[in-house]
Amino acid sequence: MKKFTDSEVRWGILGVGNVCEVKSAPAMNHVPHSKLVAVMRRDEVKVQDYATRHGVPKWYTSAYDLINDPEVNAIYIATPPNAHLELTQMAAAAGKPVYVEKPMARNHAECLEMIDICEKAGVPLFVAYYRRALPHFVKIKELIDKGEIGEVRTVHINMNQIVEPEIITKLENNWRVVPEIAGGGYFYDLASHQLDLLDFFFGKITHASGFSANQAKAYVVEDIVVGSFAFESGVLGSGNWCFSTSHSAEIDEIVIDGDKGQIRFATFGKGEFTLIRDGEEPFHFHVQLPKHIQLPLIQSIVEDLLGTDTCVSTGVTGARANWVMGKLIKQRIF
Repeated sequence: MKKFTDSEVRWGILGVGNVCEVKSAPAMNHVPHSKLVAVMRRDEVKVQDYATRHGVPKWYTSAYDLINDPEVNAIYIATPPNAHLELTQMAAAAGKPVYVEKPMARNHAECLEMIDICEKAGVPLFVAYYRRALPHFVKIKELIDKGEIGEVRTVHINMNQIVEPEIITKLENNWRVVPEIAGGGYFYDLASHQLDLLDFFFGKITHASGFSANQAKAYVVEDIVVGSFAFESGVLGSGNWCFSTSHSAEIDEIVIDGDKGQIRFATFGKGEFTLIRDGEEPFHFHVQLPKHIQLPLIQSIVEDLLGTDTCVSTGVTGARANWVMGKLIKQRIF
């Protein structure tokens, strides 16, 4: 891997859309030795508007031009997944580190190609699974590793959502349910975060199988997935994801069961979780999450590039979520 020799990370963003308004891009100017210097979007009016509102010095409508700007020394790919492979190849060819949005690509094969491209070019590849760096999830991992709930036996994901009205009324503009763009539906968009987080807690998933279906017929991709999986650490898991449920059935919960206690939390909620140990009162843990939710991970990436820390979300770890999702949806029932 080529050594990053600059003393400052100067970011250029490809596909500066909604995720860059609050979640990610502004954090680049709040991390020491990091700044956002250029943004790109094909729509000239929208990219110029973004640059003006956020005080970004340069804007482009060409990915090639941004990537080859000599002032830019790191690339953040914030486009939908169908462009991740091509843009990673372009950035790696220019010798610039890559930070790519999740899911890492449309399928596991594309992920592996991205890893290979970056390894051959000698550039680092990071993936925006930012929950690995959020304080309450870091605390959960610490408690698990310290044995606070004993030996972990099982983990269960339960996620139900309604079909939001705007999904139907704006379907033609919703890339998240177009498989040629996203790889899958809301399962790929949301479960990828959950499966990557469990990888962070327990290590690599080595076996996975499941069933998927399109029950509500609101769009063409799967809207329900159920499955089971096994980690190399010996933990067994299961998941239920339904995106056409009733209001009363809506839930976002992961339950980790050990032989001495239990941990419960929501993946997409506040910075909270509940620790329940045998013979003790439940303990509710809460932290204030950063306004720019990707800030802790972006800081980790900057420190990794500058040689002062190691980022925990790489292309190798990010690809594993795609592998598991592919296994879980493989058997399409109807």
